Amino acid sequence: MGKRFSVLLLLVVLVGICAAYPKPAVVQKLSEWTIDLTFDQPKQISVNIDGKGDQRFWYTIISLTNNTGSEVDFYPECDLVTDTYQVVAAGKGTRKAVFDKIRIQQQGRYPFLQCLDFVDNKILQGGDNTVDIAIIWQDFCPDAKNVSLFISGLSNETAAIDHPLKKKTDGTAEQVILRKTLELSYAVAGDEKLRETATFAYKDKNWVMR
Repeated sequence: MGKRFSVLLLLVVLVGICAAYPKPAVVQKLSEWTIDLTFDQPKQISVNIDGKGDQRFWYTIISLTNNTGSEVDFYPECDLVTDTYQVVAAGKGTRKAVFDKIRIQQQGRYPFLQCLDFVDNKILQGGDNTVDIAIIWQDFCPDAKNVSLFISGLSNETAAIDHPLKKKTDGTAEQVILRKTLELSYAVAGDEKLRETATFAYKDKNWVMR
């Protein structure tokens, strides 16, 4: 009973943190930067994997332009988080065949589309070096009515907060490093029993520390 209570307490604490992410600084320090970004409406796609039948995925395409004045490092993490507390990491369980189908569908608009899993870790300066990237997630819980896409690696701004539970040997709280992260919020429209009709309806865009 005690162990189960501890797990439930941890979930409650973490959910509370997620519901109120700290906000980035209004004015960045001179040493801090943020890449300019545009994004497409997320879409679903079905792909036959290894001849075992269609599997459903979701993807969005982001375009990154580095106007910071110099090349910057790019180490992204992209999570899809549902209002049912499911977290789906981008790229997990996906295959090259999924990106290949997306690339073919989008080649007219994005002839140089790259996959997030293989994108270069340097973003060069200037509009001529804009990078178009496909971010792909496995299908998520059909009961979800709202999802948020969290995209980090777009900025080098960080913040440290105390961990709500973990302590160091001296009794002080362990530090958790948060990164400036883009949050894109969507409502999930469509009948959950007809998954192929599901679509995303855009709600909001925010920068948070996560």
